[in-house]
Amino acid sequence: MRTLLFALSLAATTLASAQSFPAGPVRMMIGYPPGGSADFTARVLAEGMAKELGVAVLVENKPGAGTTIASDAVAKARPDGQTVLLNWHQAIPKALLQGKLAYDPERAFVPVSRVATGTTVLVVHGSVPANSLGELVAYAKANPGKLNAASGGHGSAPHLALVAFEAAAGVKFTIIQYKGGGPAAQSVLAGDTQLLFATSPTVMGFIKAGRLKPLVVAMRKGSPAIPGIPGSVQAGVPQFESTFWFGLFAPAGTPAAVVQRLHQAASAALGKSELRAKIESQGMDATPSASPEAFAAEVAAEGPQLERLVRSLGAKVE
Repeated sequence: MRTLLFALSLAATTLASAQSFPAGPVRMMIGYPPGGSADFTARVLAEGMAKELGVAVLVENKPGAGTTIASDAVAKARPDGQTVLLNWHQAIPKALLQGKLAYDPERAFVPVSRVATGTTVLVVHGSVPANSLGELVAYAKANPGKLNAASGGHGSAPHLALVAFEAAAGVKFTIIQYKGGGPAAQSVLAGDTQLLFATSPTVMGFIKAGRLKPLVVAMRKGSPAIPGIPGSVQAGVPQFESTFWFGLFAPAGTPAAVVQRLHQAASAALGKSELRAKIESQGMDATPSASPEAFAAEVAAEGPQLERLVRSLGAKVE
């Protein structure tokens, strides 16, 4: 009898949580500063979800420490759906900072939905004497240590792409870390660094304006969303490929009905042609998950592979 009463009480509490959600503005945190792909994706998604939820969705930038500052803030937030996280896979900061995290990345969050999927682009400053990937590789090998590569943060998709490219092409750059893709791109524009792997929203405007030279898209056959830039096969490094995604997460313990409401809002927003066009214009694709459970299964399956990748490449916070 007590078990039945407990179950009924829990169901009533969950229903009440779902009915009262959202109780006010929703905070969407990201671990990067303004100007990069995560910031762009979060703001586009927040605008769309606000229309679905009927409340403001406010983006908060908490950059630093491989996205762990933002992740820690969300992990410690009340599990009521009012605070969510837009991030890549939590296995990456786990591999980067094993034993140093204030939260358990595997248990601190509930996956809500995948949001967008994309790839990175290698761009160089106009002073670099290379108009193709082959010319860049040849120059780097002939001038070891001369090229400084900007990175958008330890464990970010651009950082992993950069380290993977070094291994695939047999070159070595001096990597300088910044707190996001925006500051990293600005360093290349200023000539403080000479090259950058960047998520496409970060640099598409600079490419179109002729301020940065694109040499390769980090996909074997290129990307239809980023036309005119060769893929790694055409560019001469066929074994190289590096893609990324952004997903929405809630704190562990968030009621299932609230997680489902967040998923419905994200999925509906990402299904709108106008929002999808905005994402596609920046070289990414809107890729909402079929359900929170489907996204959770994808995250669980991908985690061990990403951990092994990060450790094998030696990418770490120094």
